[in-house]
Amino acid sequence: MTYCLGIKLREGIVALSDTRITSGNETSTIEKYKIYKNERHNLFIMTSGLRSVRDKAITYFSEAMNERFETLDKMYQAVNLFGEQIRRVADEDKESLTKSGLAFNFHAIVGGQLNHDSEHMLFLLYPEGNWVEIGNGSPFTIIGNSGYGKPVLRRTITYESSIRFALKTGFLSFDSTRVSANDVAYPIDVLIYKHNSHDIQVHRFEHRDLQSISRKWGELLTKAVDEVPDEWMDVLLKEK
Repeated sequence: MTYCLGIKLREGIVALSDTRITSGNETSTIEKYKIYKNERHNLFIMTSGLRSVRDKAITYFSEAMNERFETLDKMYQAVNLFGEQIRRVADEDKESLTKSGLAFNFHAIVGGQLNHDSEHMLFLLYPEGNWVEIGNGSPFTIIGNSGYGKPVLRRTITYESSIRFALKTGFLSFDSTRVSANDVAYPIDVLIYKHNSHDIQVHRFEHRDLQSISRKWGELLTKAVDEVPDEWMDVLLKEK
């Protein structure tokens, strides 16, 4: 499984992905993102699903970008181009995967800013190659193992949140997933795109870098639960 998160803010984009790949009893570490950039074009792709589908779609897209990157002016054009590659892989492999009992499982988060975009943009792509834009009202999306990490984001993140706050909350979302699912793990790769910067910053964090933050988060959660009023329980727990 995978955990990939994208958050769109007024200040820019925060994206985070784990790096664990599980194949049978084997686990390995691999980047789950790909960056395409030049002087005025910057975009990234994060993926979840079958690795064979991911690798093939990214290979086809990279070839297409080598030929057409300079002709793309807006993010939606790049997303459409990627969607074409996903459908191409589906045409080639979906039937054989289905016969083998495997679903054509693939989702992607695409973010960035091209030359004629007025601002940075974030998209969620589906296995069919279609997409939705992540808007200001609900400014984040998760692909992969999404259930455990959503509550903290839904309670805290807005379009007006700062990059610093979003990155902190994004890590807590990842950490909530990590402690609940053994197929999501460190290291984590973090991508930051600041508004109109035309530059994507990347940094990898190991478990040792953030274990004290994880421990502190657990302590604060315990304290918060303890401080929640509990008089409403008296009707059930009062001694007879």
